Amino acid sequence: MGRAVALLYGGIAYVVFFVTFLYAIGFVGGLVVPKSIEDGVAGPAGTAILINILLLGLFAVQHSVMARPWFKKRWTEIVPKSVERSTFVLLSSAILILVFWQWRPIPNTIWDVEGGALGGLLTVTFWLGWAIVLLATFLINHFDLFGLRQVWLNFKGQEYRPIPFKVPGLYKFIRHPLYLGFLLAFWSAPHMTGGHLLFAAVTAAYMLIAIKFEEHDLVQALGDDYVQYRGSVSMILPLPRKGG
Repeated sequence: MGRAVALLYGGIAYVVFFVTFLYAIGFVGGLVVPKSIEDGVAGPAGTAILINILLLGLFAVQHSVMARPWFKKRWTEIVPKSVERSTFVLLSSAILILVFWQWRPIPNTIWDVEGGALGGLLTVTFWLGWAIVLLATFLINHFDLFGLRQVWLNFKGQEYRPIPFKVPGLYKFIRHPLYLGFLLAFWSAPHMTGGHLLFAAVTAAYMLIAIKFEEHDLVQALGDDYVQYRGSVSMILPLPRKGG
């Protein structure tokens, strides 16, 4: 693949990701977008639960499998290494778009605190969560995480080198601020419906499972540096570390 073509491909993949990210904010928060988590024709609850879990499961499998080192090693025998990350980002975005499109609402109310002080607080933590997500990506190099650095270095004819292990900002207090941000954003709903609760619960379970796989890979890649970091900094909540 020509360097200019790879750069264009990476740029398109990033644009698709960023539009999908913005849509996700509207989808979860019920803001602006044509179809949010509460929109659509409500059918039988059992059918909606099954379809929604399958949609989220598809994302979980794709996102986890393609992120594993053994898959990357085989995958880069098919696609150039320079666009491996961009391809991952593009496919993840495509599946999220499918989730948004095919999501089935479950409208029964779990809680409704809109208009009150608690509702206002949840609105604040909703936006705080998305801000933490975005900040966390920049702290660990946003452009490497979403494939732009790889295609840019390739375009300039430079060899890609992984970002050195570092502990900037929020990462000094929790190992996974990205997941903390998502948890805040997904659970901070002034009006929580059954469908929103299902989305929040399934994604929370997936994140807890994904952390185990990610940290296994990080220990393999970084060795004692990450083992020591894991032993001294808590996983998601900024609490004193109690070991384990």
